[in-house]
Amino acid sequence: MSVAGDILGLLKGEAQADRVVPRSGQAARLTLAVSGAMAFLAVFALALSLAAGRLADRWAGALAQSSTIRLSAPEAEMEAQTWAVLTVLEQTPGVESARALSDDEQRALLEPWFGPDLPVADLPVPRLIEIVETPAGYDAEGLRARLAAEAPGAVLDDHTRWRRPLVEAADRLRLLGWLSLALILGSTAAMITLAAQAALASNEQVLRVLRLVGARDAYIARAFVRRFTRRALTGAAVGAGLGTLAIALLPRAAAEGAFLTGLGFAGAGWLWPLAIPPLAAVTAFWATRIAAFRTLRGLR
Repeated sequence: MSVAGDILGLLKGEAQADRVVPRSGQAARLTLAVSGAMAFLAVFALALSLAAGRLADRWAGALAQSSTIRLSAPEAEMEAQTWAVLTVLEQTPGVESARALSDDEQRALLEPWFGPDLPVADLPVPRLIEIVETPAGYDAEGLRARLAAEAPGAVLDDHTRWRRPLVEAADRLRLLGWLSLALILGSTAAMITLAAQAALASNEQVLRVLRLVGARDAYIARAFVRRFTRRALTGAAVGAGLGTLAIALLPRAAAEGAFLTGLGFAGAGWLWPLAIPPLAAVTAFWATRIAAFRTLRGLR
């Protein structure tokens, strides 16, 4: 029997052939439980990896169009060099805007480490100048050369060393999501294969009788494939539904818990769990089909 015939039989169903497969027992419970548990885990694996990938993308995107200049100079020359740097930035193609942070803003940046009473005005704290780039960006090396000539104490940080690891982390987290899904599907296939083999072995005498009365291996295998595929689809649908509900009920992080903001799915990402039951069904289809024909060949 061809694969197309098995799929057609799966959709139509045959009441007489379905009697070959036991309706209850360890194999049935194992298939439903494994499919449901693996689908539940698959939902969480996808949710966590996609959320982490979005977070890394958000960080990388925020840093991609922003830069900072750190200006160190004697107090008497600080204002003059600050204006010199701002003038250079105004004349630099690719710089959308630039401004020097005030003492209050710099104090707010340092407050988490040094407390709220830090005397910024009395300390040799470098002046920070924030740069917002255009989408096209600017020539960082050219800007560094001009700054070295106009304001020797200015150091440009274009966030490249921060952005690159975040982009790499996002790519790896996406890959981790697919790898986790592949491992879950592989484990599901292994467990369903064992369940199908157990069901076939427990009905060995019935299978031999069916052969004596003219039943072909394809007819017998199709019955097992249909039953186990439907069980896997049912279990995975329940597991994916529970997993999605659990993700939806997770508490949303407050502003102080920004690292956890967006944990779960977002937008069209909520459609991802819908793909898990069909994937589990396809996995069960092939696992049971291979196990059934292999076992039936061994009975000859």
